[in-house]
Amino acid sequence: MKAIVFERNGGLEVLQYKDIAEPRPGPNEVVLKVKASACNFNDIWARRGLPGMKIIMPHISGSDAAGVVVDRGSEVQDVAIGDEVMVHCGIACRHCYYCTRGEEFFCHEFKIWGFQTGPLDGAHGEYCKVPAVNVLAKPKNLGWGEAASMPLVLLTVWRMLVSRAKVQAGDFVLIWGAGGGLGVMAIQIAKLFNARPIAVASSDEKLELARKLGAEFTLNRKRDDIFAEVRRITDGRRADIVLEHTGADTWPLSMQCLKWGGAIVTCGATSGFDAHMDIRLLWNKQQNYLGSHLGNKGELIEAMRFVERGLIKPVIDRTMALKDLGRAQDLMETNAVAGKIVMLPA
Repeated sequence: MKAIVFERNGGLEVLQYKDIAEPRPGPNEVVLKVKASACNFNDIWARRGLPGMKIIMPHISGSDAAGVVVDRGSEVQDVAIGDEVMVHCGIACRHCYYCTRGEEFFCHEFKIWGFQTGPLDGAHGEYCKVPAVNVLAKPKNLGWGEAASMPLVLLTVWRMLVSRAKVQAGDFVLIWGAGGGLGVMAIQIAKLFNARPIAVASSDEKLELARKLGAEFTLNRKRDDIFAEVRRITDGRRADIVLEHTGADTWPLSMQCLKWGGAIVTCGATSGFDAHMDIRLLWNKQQNYLGSHLGNKGELIEAMRFVERGLIKPVIDRTMALKDLGRAQDLMETNAVAGKIVMLPA
């Protein structure tokens, strides 16, 4: 099969479009013929390399895939050949204390498929292999590209806003990177709970998309004074929830924009991990700082019910041929994407 493979960390030049053997399932695994995969920033982190994290080589990235089951292991009973499925990318042991509590994201063996797994174990190929427990039925109202674009960002934001920050009607929710994959889900989930999204993005084009998705307020981070505008919008109260995933560049401002007793919830740090923090704001304003990491399959199934009803919709910037994954990553690194990029095998 054809796949995008890299054998060392580096720039876009390390990505190779090459022939490798098709995966074969273990007893509890299924093999999918990939109809579409989607790009996430963890593809870029894996290719660049992260301090303190071992990226298993040779590596196939990709944590989102939708496709047809073409093979299954001897112990698989509840997934059939021919099923049309999408992938939940959280890999856990399924038998430890945390997994048996439904808290697989605390499992000491927890990994993101296509990011921390390997060798040659991700979505960006013509076929892929996953544990059978990690697939769920593709909604009939979604095309292949739409289905591939949703699971990671939908689940991540659902856990951030619903499970962790407990968003409520009337909450002002400040959303950084509102034009990206996480941002477009955050706007829709906030509106689903009758909250009031304040979308921040880097261009007026992305802010127009945010408005179409339901953002009540839009701010251009290159032009607007974010702190002053948040205070104006909220009549001085500031945001109830700040959705963070950009890290060092925005963290101090996120703290300033947060109300007394509010919550910052974060799932990443694309601009850097070493953020300045004024601890006085933590205790004087009694703020809450919440970490969040993906979510469990049950949360994804819960969120997908709203997708099936058309209340949360996929947002795709463009589709590209799998062989052009390097170009797709370049678009993401240069912030030239609104929504998700979907890759299509030949």
